[in-house]
Amino acid sequence: MKLSSIDRKQGGAIAAVLIMGALLAALILFSGKSSFSADKEETATADSEGKQESEKQHANQEDDGKIHFTDAQIRDAGISLEKAGPVRISNTAQLAGEIRFNEDRTAHVVPRLAGVVESAPANLGQQVKKGQLLAVIASTQLSEMRSELLSAQKRQALAQLTYEREKKLWQDKISAEQDYLQAQQNLREIDIAVQNARQKLNALGAPGAATGALSRYELRAPFDGMIVEKHIALGEAVKEDANVFTISDLSIVWAEIIVPARDLEIVRVGEKATIRAASLSSVAGGRISYVGSMLGEQTRTAKARVTLDNPGMAWRPGLFVNVELVSGDGGGEATLAVLSEAVQTINDKPVVFTKVDGGFAAQAVATGRSDGKYTEILKGLQVGTPYAAAGSFVIKAEQGKDSAEHAH
Repeated sequence: MKLSSIDRKQGGAIAAVLIMGALLAALILFSGKSSFSADKEETATADSEGKQESEKQHANQEDDGKIHFTDAQIRDAGISLEKAGPVRISNTAQLAGEIRFNEDRTAHVVPRLAGVVESAPANLGQQVKKGQLLAVIASTQLSEMRSELLSAQKRQALAQLTYEREKKLWQDKISAEQDYLQAQQNLREIDIAVQNARQKLNALGAPGAATGALSRYELRAPFDGMIVEKHIALGEAVKEDANVFTISDLSIVWAEIIVPARDLEIVRVGEKATIRAASLSSVAGGRISYVGSMLGEQTRTAKARVTLDNPGMAWRPGLFVNVELVSGDGGGEATLAVLSEAVQTINDKPVVFTKVDGGFAAQAVATGRSDGKYTEILKGLQVGTPYAAAGSFVIKAEQGKDSAEHAH
């Protein structure tokens, strides 16, 4: 009885253990299925999101290069649209230049005699007339030269009297012919000495007869003009080769042009030129008066010159100008051209912003001739293509901002 009771208790415990094991196994199996299902769902969701992102990136790639502009934005930005087409282009060149002194009418006044400045009444910027007094210099060298002339003139007067007396005595047969010939020879030698002394003074621009002190040397204006430089002061000791004044006739000036080698064909003497001040509204016309025959070793450019009348003194030396040259052949017809303001430069290459749906696209082009207003397009566009003309720089700026945002 006891053994049977014990067996029954053990059997019940074993059965309970088996039931619990079966329940635990079922629980583990169910949990594994749930985890697998969740992982599967997460994987499907990730695949869906990746596919959407890929599609979005693909769409962005298809839209790459477009600069978005609405019609309202185009209107507000002042962007005008034109169509590419055939245009007659003048054979012109736009060159840089600078107003210079007319060197044919510019003088560097030097004393030609060393001395001390007694007065300098002429002032910087003053308009002077030909022969007007600029400065007075006291020169010991001039004093000696004038003394030499005066001495020669005295000897000349005495020799003249001696010659006339000897000539009369010889004609009256009172004195020998030899005395007459000797007097004649002396007079000729003294005449030469006087002439030599006078020419020395004339070469210095000093009158033969002093109006005051023998040492007084007067500097006078060589022609009508303006004093543009002054390097002399009262009491200053100056050398004979010192540049004490620079005088220039500004009624005629030069526009000096820098000519690249590619433009030498249309820069010829006699061709018309239009001069525009870079910082002023002044405009003047002229003709090329000189073209250099050599190119600079460093710049590889030549120099040309336009002579300009300057009655109102508007063209001041040192003023930067733009020079427009038009060749006499008149240019020719361009099969395809756009307004020059439409051509922009991106990465050192010319582009034109063509109109597309929703904005603009930067179209690389190859350019040809230009007359400043129109530029010939050799490759990259077709006739009738709409493009941004005025205000195209706004599109370029917007593209630059988009590129910077994408970089970040």
